[in-house]
Order: sequence, then C-alpha cells, then structure tokens
Amino acid sequence: MADYQVIIVGGGPAGLTAGLYTSRAGLKSLLIERGIFGGQIVNATRVENYPGFVEGISGPELGSLMHQQAAKYGLETTTTDVIGLTPGHPHTVLTTDGSFEADALIIAAGSEYRKLGVEGEERLLGRGVSYCATCDGFLFRGRVVAVVGGGDTAITDALELSQHASKVYIIHRRDQLRAGQALQQQFFAQPKLDFIWNTVVEEITGKEVVNHLGLRNVKTGELSTLDVGGVFVAVGLTPNSQCFSSIVELDNTGYIITDETMATSAPGIFAAGDIRRNSARQVATAVGDGATAAMSAFRYLQERG
Repeated sequence: MADYQVIIVGGGPAGLTAGLYTSRAGLKSLLIERGIFGGQIVNATRVENYPGFVEGISGPELGSLMHQQAAKYGLETTTTDVIGLTPGHPHTVLTTDGSFEADALIIAAGSEYRKLGVEGEERLLGRGVSYCATCDGFLFRGRVVAVVGGGDTAITDALELSQHASKVYIIHRRDQLRAGQALQQQFFAQPKLDFIWNTVVEEITGKEVVNHLGLRNVKTGELSTLDVGGVFVAVGLTPNSQCFSSIVELDNTGYIITDETMATSAPGIFAAGDIRRNSARQVATAVGDGATAAMSAFRYLQERG
C-alpha cells in the first residue's frame, strides 16, 4: 500500500489549493515544497487582483493563509528537494530526504526566473543583481538602476522601482514593448523611466557591487557602458519541469502539457499552475488549476477503486 493517496509537488497557490481540496475530500495527502510555502507570491509586496481582498493583501500573508487553511484540513507538508520520479502503481517521488509513494500525483512545481547567462550575473547576485523588484527595490533608493526585458513583468518592475530609484533604464533587445497597453501608458507617464532599445546586456561588472553594464546594440554591434547601481532581470520564467521530462509530455519550451482536467500524458499524474502549458501565471488561475487537478485526482482514485 502506498504511503499516501495523493502527493503534491510544489507549495505555491496551485499546490496549496490542490492540497486543501484533496484533504477536504478525505484523501491522505502530502505536499512537498523545496522552499517557502506560497510560491512566487511571497515576493509580491501587494496582491491587488485576487478576489475577496478589496484593499489587497501582501503576498507572504496570502501564502501563509493558504498554507494554514490546507493544514487545518489535514494536509501534511514537508520541506525537501524532489530529485526524481518513478511512475507506477504506486508512483514514487524521490527526494533528498528519502522516497514517498502515492497512487496519484499533482505536479505544481511552478517556475523560476530566467537568467541572462552573462559574466558577473551569478557573482553579483544579491549585490546589485536581482530578479525581484518588489523584494529588493527599496534597497536602491536614490540610485540609478536598469531593468532588462520588455514584457509586463519588466514594465511592472520598472514602475515599482521608480518609487525608489532616481532613474530607471529599460534595456530591451527589440524596438517595441511586449507589455500590455495599460502598463505602457503608465510607463510613458513616468519621467524617471527611459528606454535603451535594440540592446542586450553582455556583462555585469563591479568589484563588490554592481557598478556598470556592458551593452551591445543588436543592430549596429556598437558596444557601450552604462553606469548603474543595480540591475533587475525580467526576461521570463523557466518551468521547474526537469525532473519530470522523461515521465510526462512537455512542449518545446519545457511546460507540461495537460488537458482541461489537468491530466498529463501519464496516468494518475496531473499538473497545475505555472508549470503547465498555457497557464495565465496568475494567482487566481493557479488556484483554479489546483482545484481542478485535485478533483481529477479524486475521480481517478475512485475509478481505480
């Protein structure tokens, strides 16, 4: 007999909602999270688009409340790294603290910030290099900073940073933004913000902290240097699907392919939240995914008897 009826990998909104639903359904459930319960919302200073919180709520508080609610109904949780998965009857989840078995799995491992992969990025992480403006923006009060990217996240980060920094440059490899129109209007109305178009970062330099960015114009090849006290990387997300790539079908960008019931290509394995293809990557949709995956897992176990 398996250790659990359901194991959930990932403790963000999708995973915590799945755990709430499976536990309330009377299924013995374990949630495995490698870091902080709440997922990426713990990086949000204020969540203002989640229904029910008229004045908004801090990301850490929302994540904590979700965790408390799921635990109230019997969800077991553990903090460890998942390093592999062996499908079968039951499925086996391999972690750095041993293995766990379950008859059904819900993968809600989310995604992580994509890196530039340039010299100085890793060395100066936490010393001027950041992937979260809401987390670190206040540290750059009165300084000149740069944001790399051109989508919604990059523009949102730039607007956040404009509340603290003296000047914010947006460095974008194209000559137009991918961000939504409403965000663009906010951006162009903010005098502290300025663009550097058709440009990529080649190097991040500084002895102890970030001092300069080495830039290259992608059209002319011209090299230049920009003096900044910090750089915020906002070039997208990478799904945490590496452990599952040989088990479930992925699309060409690494996201898990599911149907409308959150079922993957592997029987008894479901996926929810940012890790699945076509996710809107919002708290509200992650919660919906988690509920759907939990109900699908419940039906799967019922059908198996």
